[in-house]
Amino acid sequence: MPSFVLLTRVDPGALRSAHSLEELEKRAAESVRKQCPQVKWLCSYAVLGPYDYVDIFEAPDIETAAKVSTLIRVSGRAHSEVWAATEWSKFKKMVHGMPA
Repeated sequence: MPSFVLLTRVDPGALRSAHSLEELEKRAAESVRKQCPQVKWLCSYAVLGPYDYVDIFEAPDIETAAKVSTLIRVSGRAHSEVWAATEWSKFKKMVHGMPA
């Protein structure tokens, strides 16, 4: 299944306290589980910088990945971006198969 990187920045207006981040996460995760059961969440990170979170997941296609991003935006009141990702070993194999 293709891998995707989800970058999320939470709208400051959505937060009442630091603990409300966990409430947003639970709501967003439940929404994705219900509406995209074929998605496999691989890992999640809280990060410093322009985004609050980086998540990596697998989805059967780009449309499902876009749906995940939309669900995160709606349920988590957040800005999100989804990037398609290729594992480094698969990328190297593809490069080695290209003409010199």
